Amino acid sequence: MKLRKLKTEDAPLMLEWMHDDFVIHDMKTNFATKSLDDCLSFIKVAQNTTKNLHLAIVDDGDTYMGTVSLKNIREGAAEFAITVRKCAMGKGFAKYGMQQIIEKGFTDCGLQNIYWCVAPENKRAVRFYNKNNYKRCKAPAEAQRNYAVEEIEHYVWYEVKHVK
Repeated sequence: MKLRKLKTEDAPLMLEWMHDDFVIHDMKTNFATKSLDDCLSFIKVAQNTTKNLHLAIVDDGDTYMGTVSLKNIREGAAEFAITVRKCAMGKGFAKYGMQQIIEKGFTDCGLQNIYWCVAPENKRAVRFYNKNNYKRCKAPAEAQRNYAVEEIEHYVWYEVKHVK
């Protein structure tokens, strides 16, 4: 397992999870409407931005297994996001990707706080974060720039703070 930059060759496998109801069922974004062109555009933008960090989680054969991200990097904070293909679930890819991007955020991006949210209905994700001892929190101030009050109140929030 490793993280690497997204490649255009990843687009078909990215689209696979976007059209898999098992994966996207309780997500905020309607990924089912996305096309291969949407994936290619996302990959192109991901390669040329400093506001967001989107990386591929790949297996030992360099096959795309999912995307892990730090979004809205600003003032020492960023929002974490992750999605893995169904075939990667339960095999350590999400845990590895999450640990690696958090470390990268702290060491390479100089972040002090990484936060994220999940719908309480997304029981699989809530179970994963709880099992891996990520701490729940109130929505951080940074989240208030990107979420409506109703969303802030609805979602379950988590954060990791950099400890020096």
